[in-house]
Amino acid sequence: MSVLIFLDQADGHIKKSSFEAAGYGAAVAKQIGTTAEAIVLGNVNDDLALLGKYGITTVHTVTDEVLNHVDAQVFTKIIAEAATAIAATVIVFSNNFNGKAIAPRLSVRLKAGLVSGAIALPDTTNGFTVRKNVFSGKAFANVTINTAVKIISLNPNSFTVATTEGNAEVAPFAATIEAPKVQVTATDKVVGEVPLSEAEIVVSGGRGLKGPENWGLVTDLAKLLGAATACSRPVADIGWRPHHEHVGQTGLAIAPNLYFAIGISGAIQHLAGVNRSKTIVVINKDPEAPFFKAADYGIVGDAFDVMPKIIEAVKQMKHL
Repeated sequence: MSVLIFLDQADGHIKKSSFEAAGYGAAVAKQIGTTAEAIVLGNVNDDLALLGKYGITTVHTVTDEVLNHVDAQVFTKIIAEAATAIAATVIVFSNNFNGKAIAPRLSVRLKAGLVSGAIALPDTTNGFTVRKNVFSGKAFANVTINTAVKIISLNPNSFTVATTEGNAEVAPFAATIEAPKVQVTATDKVVGEVPLSEAEIVVSGGRGLKGPENWGLVTDLAKLLGAATACSRPVADIGWRPHHEHVGQTGLAIAPNLYFAIGISGAIQHLAGVNRSKTIVVINKDPEAPFFKAADYGIVGDAFDVMPKIIEAVKQMKHL
């Protein structure tokens, strides 16, 4: 019996959200008195033995070129094989794009209860109960899993990882790899930018910036902070910014440690995609803007007056 963690990778490197899943899975294993093991599919350049510092005892690898592109059906079958081989009673994913595609399939295949979007360690005092967000983060639900095998997908940036000393054993896993039914012929990637899903800091702008020619107020601060840039839906819809930067209920849901909202009123659809941010800073000249109700810090003022002062203050802090 053990806990199995699926480690997501891209371009040969483990994703930040998977390190969180690894630490979470190790903590669950400690709770139930067992060991935490992980599985990585595809070619990875990272030193996987270092995952031991997150509490992982063994990393199972399946290094086949075909697995460098995620196919939910193929991945599900391999993870199911690994879970059966090590008698995993709990399987942990990150609740990202790939986790959302694979975890439900695995749930059906293993007849395992699934809680997606977990935000805390399970309560094992009387059964196995997992807390998750519901209604776009406006409420919590405590869900009890009664099946023998349990699957949890962890919301990114909802669990603080504590590292220790130690190395993990890296062991190849002999899996049956089926040919994917979907062939990837080309991939268009945004290069030279911090991925929104992995960003610790996000600087976002809305229609209050009045036009794409003023977007330097967003990008200049983002460069200074090593942050990703984002925008509200109307900004993407009218072509000021690319759609991959759109955050909100109908765009990308994010959970950075720090979120700057510049010239964004804070409609409920936008808030639904960013309300898991640890700290929200709102800059808006309208004191009645809904976003101020969700903000940790707010500045009532014109972004064209406020932002240059913030950028200059950051430069002075960095001695630039």
